Amino acid sequence: MHLDLTPDQLLSTTRSVRKRLDLERPVEPEIVMECLELALQAPTGSNRQGWHWMFITEPDKKQALAEIYRRNFIAYRDSGARPTYEDSDSRAQRQTAVTDSANHLADHFHEVPILMIPLIEGRLDNLPAFAAASTWGSLLPAVWSFMLALRSRGLGSAWTTLHLPGEREAADLLDIPFDRYTQGGLFPIAYTIGTEFKPAPRIPTDQIVHWNTW
Repeated sequence: MHLDLTPDQLLSTTRSVRKRLDLERPVEPEIVMECLELALQAPTGSNRQGWHWMFITEPDKKQALAEIYRRNFIAYRDSGARPTYEDSDSRAQRQTAVTDSANHLADHFHEVPILMIPLIEGRLDNLPAFAAASTWGSLLPAVWSFMLALRSRGLGSAWTTLHLPGEREAADLLDIPFDRYTQGGLFPIAYTIGTEFKPAPRIPTDQIVHWNTW
């Protein structure tokens, strides 16, 4: 199934999907691979293509990854480290809904049909800014392309990173060579409950755009 979306509609309605993930409907591996083939056309620094893609469907491994994620999610949620905004800020107006959906995903992560971890060659710990930026820039465009391809086929995902404080534990679970590859996140993959999504409120451009000087 391909949704009838223009490029602008696709770009403006690809949401982080949490509460509207269909936990009951199976996801066909061939659809996921179709999305990945498209994602691999994304730019990558010096054409190195140093990415690897881990898909997890085994219930025991999904459960273990979900437990790593939930442990770190609860610690973050309860730490008081989350940002706060003035009441007039659109982000403040959405904060309760975002928190509610994040709690929902943490509770149901293990039920998602497929989990995905994108990886990039090398360890990025303590790299200078240019090296870190160029390395992430060789992976993250492909991940976003993958999410767009999912959306165009009626599937959804969410960009999560809270399993990464337990990155080595996840690597051991999945036999990932930790000293050679860095994990870029943990992505649920599922069909969405309904396919209609709207553009989200965003900060006005006049508050975030700078021309020639700050």
